[in-house]
Amino acid sequence: MQTKIILFGQIIDIAGQKELTLEDVLDTDELVMILHEKYPLLKNLEYRIAVNKDIILNNTSLDDQSTVALLPPFSGG
Repeated sequence: MQTKIILFGQIIDIAGQKELTLEDVLDTDELVMILHEKYPLLKNLEYRIAVNKDIILNNTSLDDQSTVALLPPFSGG
């Protein structure tokens, strides 16, 4: 199972790319753990997670059809 992760803003700078693909990630808690291990600077950054275009507030299961976005803080105006 592959999970596609789309990155935005300063998260792109941290990861050095706009998209990632990870194998066999079961849920968003596991995803965060993997990303924090691979990119330690993410631990100090507040960001939101969206799964299939919906911002989530709790651990969410992922499947082969899931697209995850990491959204850094942004302001509107």
